This record gives sequence, structure tokens and C-alpha cells, in this order.
Amino acid sequence: MSGSVFGKNFVISTWGESHGKSVGVCVDGCPAGLEISEDDIQSMLDRRKPGQSEFTTKRNESDRVKILSGVFEGRTTGTPIAMLVENTDQHSKDYSELKNVFRPGHADFTFEKKYGIRDYRGGGRSSGRETIGRVAAGAVAVKLLKKLGISVFAYAKEIGGICISEENFDLEEARKNALCMPDPQAAEKCMKLLRSIKNDGDSAGGIIECRINGLMPGIGEPVFDKLDARLAGAVMSIGAVKGFEIGAGFEAARMRGSECNDGFLSEDGVTRASAINSGGTLGGMSDGGEIVFRAAVKPTPSVSVQQKTLDINGEEKELVIKGRHDPIIVPRAVVVVEAMAALTVTDLIIQGLGARIDNIKRVME
Repeated sequence: MSGSVFGKNFVISTWGESHGKSVGVCVDGCPAGLEISEDDIQSMLDRRKPGQSEFTTKRNESDRVKILSGVFEGRTTGTPIAMLVENTDQHSKDYSELKNVFRPGHADFTFEKKYGIRDYRGGGRSSGRETIGRVAAGAVAVKLLKKLGISVFAYAKEIGGICISEENFDLEEARKNALCMPDPQAAEKCMKLLRSIKNDGDSAGGIIECRINGLMPGIGEPVFDKLDARLAGAVMSIGAVKGFEIGAGFEAARMRGSECNDGFLSEDGVTRASAINSGGTLGGMSDGGEIVFRAAVKPTPSVSVQQKTLDINGEEKELVIKGRHDPIIVPRAVVVVEAMAALTVTDLIIQGLGARIDNIKRVME
């Protein structure tokens, strides 16, 4: 299957299906000498695993990661890092009735048309469990970026139409509540709404915002490998994401040039942009300021509300989806967005090392 590889220099390849024996990832291009352990990987995986609250699927998976290669005595060796997570709580029988039916909002129809065969058990390769490999690889990238003083932090900005308040904004709070919202009051309102939606057998979507800090200016390329373009592609590759914007985003279309342009200022002799309308990028490269982007996440497509669809013979069917499903994907997708952002930035940093002859000379010397 093509399209399972991401990156040019810091390269990852994910594999596995929702109801297969395991899922995992291979990371190639990680520099040698980086301190890394299974606990480092696990801390990020624990943030996306199921069964953590009333708003996630009850699938009972520990999602314990195993590092199979590329690490020796607690440090990366510069060779491919293979990581595996076993699937232990598959209820494949829950999907037997879906064998010949196309679920609305899922990839059943497109998989059938592209390959002539599909894994109907939980969506197979198009399942959210594919993101385990992304998060495991992202944990390596996050550890590398931390060594460079770069941080990546995402959170739920909006759920079911309820948005956080800037007055109540608290990043630490986003790690405390079940919805990953940096506003406890907004989180409480969303929890009440989600309980009602869940009781109706329905689902909700939301918006994830991500902030990257500490990134030096000049990371990214001026044409096809623009930092913002690569971030957009990385985030849009997450199955549930249907929209992306950076900085002012679509609001920039409603501004005048004098409003939209970010001026420059000097802080302790360091040049910085005075605003983030551009999202921290100019000409496809980081401007040294905070990078801020947002991802629109659709409602979970698996709902127990009756829906109209077709079977593989083109006959109309009434469908009520059974099984264990998240009433909202957003909280578990937050760490996936972080992972893809970290992977993108890491890949472009390594790519940028060859942009100037003095960089190459320093390495050679």
C-alpha cells in the first residue's frame, strides 16, 4: 500500500490494522546519541489510548509500546527505530454485519473501489488506531526537539461549537481535564453537551489548536516544502481532520494589508514578528516567533442514529452502527496533531542543515 511513508530526512513508515495482531512504525533518519526509552514513547501514547473517560471508546487497550531496534543502552544508534504495539481487545464480531454495507462517513466505499477488498473490522488501515504509529514516532521527534529548546503543545480550542475563552486560558489545564481544553469553564459546558449528544447516540466535532515555540528562523523551504504547506499536509493526513488554517487563516481574507502584515520588533537584540497573523511563517520559512495553527476535526462517523446507505450490490439499507466508539475524537486527536507537527518540524530542521556552506563546514570540522 503506497502513501504510508512520511518525511524526507526524518522518515517514518506506519503499518498495521485496527483488528490485526499489532500496529507500529519504523523511524529512519534519527540522529545517533539521543536518549530515548519506552517510557518516553509511552507517555505520549497514553494520551491517545482508549477508555480514559466517558467520552472515549471503551475498547480496553493498554497500548504498551515495544522498541524492537535502533536503541542501545538508552540511546539511539542512528539506525532504524522499529516500534510495535499489540492489539489485545478486538471485538471483530461487532463488525460482521458491516461486511457488505458502506458506512456513511467511513472509507468503506473508497477502499472497496480502489483495492477491490477491504478490512471491514473497525475500518482496518483507515481506523484511528493507525495513529498509534504516528504518536510513537512523534514522541521521538518531541524528545529531539526538546534538546533544541523547541516545544509543541496542542489543545482543544472548540468542541461542539463551544469555544474556549482567552480570559480563562491556561495551558496546564489542558492536561488536567478529559477534553484537553485550556479553559475549565468551557470544558464543563462541553462535557454537559457531549453527555446529551452521547445519549442521543450521536457525536460531535471540534477544533484543535497547536503552538510551536522556540523554532529558529529560516526553517522550511521557499517553494514546495514550505513549513506551513508541510504542516498542512501533515495535519490533513490525520483521518478525522477536514480543515487547516495557520495564523489568521481564513480571517486574513477579510483584513486589509495594513492589518494583516506582521511588523518586526527587537527583543534583547533578537528580531521577532510583532504579531502572528502569518502564523509564524514568512515565505514558507519560520520567522522565529510562535507558530500557531488550527485543525478542524469532524464528528465521529460511527453513530447509533439510523442512517441511510447502500450495500455492495447498490441496494438501499437502513444502518445503525453497533460497537464501541468515541462520541468525540478531538481529545484523543490532540496528541496526534502534536506528533505530526513535531515530525514535520524535525524533518525540515534536518533538511535545513545543508542550506548554508558554513553549516556543512561546522559539521565536517
